[in-house]
Amino acid sequence: MKTLILYLSHDGQTHKIARFISVYLTDYCECDVVDLRLVPNLDLQRYQRVVIGAAIRYGRFAADLDRFIAQQLDWLHSIPSAFYSVNLMARKPNKRTPVTNSYTRKFLVKTPWRPDLCEVFAGALCCSRYCWFDRVMIKLIMRITSGELNLIKDKEIEYTDWQQVSAFAGNLAKLTAKQTTLTPPN
Repeated sequence: MKTLILYLSHDGQTHKIARFISVYLTDYCECDVVDLRLVPNLDLQRYQRVVIGAAIRYGRFAADLDRFIAQQLDWLHSIPSAFYSVNLMARKPNKRTPVTNSYTRKFLVKTPWRPDLCEVFAGALCCSRYCWFDRVMIKLIMRITSGELNLIKDKEIEYTDWQQVSAFAGNLAKLTAKQTTLTPPN
């Protein structure tokens, strides 16, 4: 089963997670890891399963995510699919589920896409990659959310729970057919 792993990453953590999932799946299938912005150059019909990972930046997913879903909704519904979001709010264990993570919950309510699997992963603070404005904004967000305040310019803090990512990849490996929802009789 050829799997397409798409990602939208700001500072690289969502891409890193996509590559990790790909490595995990190599025993089960062939995977391509591709930036979602490069999809117009792909033949999506070559794939029998898709995973999409997207990062939150200043409270939002990139608009490219909604555009892709709108353009490819029939294809997404025709094959097994999974979604994972990456954000710093998920550094708190009680904010790592699609139900308890407000960004992911809002996304799933508004999108017409219904992925078969969904997960939320904590991201990373990559201070060395941030411009002055981003460091100030991240510091403000961390202060509001009782997070790391000592944002040294060359400091990197990875919050991603790699066991959680492995469990998601394991569930993804088992996702071999499109799930169908049965409607109860009236």
